[in-house]
Amino acid sequence: MGKTILVVDDDAMNLRMAEMILKKSGYEVKKADSGQAALALLKEEAVDLILLDVEMPVMSGIETLDAIRARGELAEIPIAFLSASEDMEQSVANGEYAVQGFISKPILPPKLYESVAALLQ
Repeated sequence: MGKTILVVDDDAMNLRMAEMILKKSGYEVKKADSGQAALALLKEEAVDLILLDVEMPVMSGIETLDAIRARGELAEIPIAFLSASEDMEQSVANGEYAVQGFISKPILPPKLYESVAALLQ
């Protein structure tokens, strides 16, 4: 069985795009449209990688990241932020967040393939 990736994004189109791209590469994809939905899903299912949108209403990606990292059994799951913000990309590059990667939006298939492959090594 292939690796399982959780994509968390409040934008339905981004979720569908990421799912389509990742499934073509043989990954199993789980989707959540909010931080709360992601945390609930992670109580029930194991994933190998989380792709986490930064800008979400109610519970931001940063708040979701903190909640995931606070749960010991989830602390080792690699996480990459999804964002269109160049400032956020620089913050991730500077090690300001406990994430292993950054994927810029809009999501482009070659970049997503490359980033996911590197994160799952």
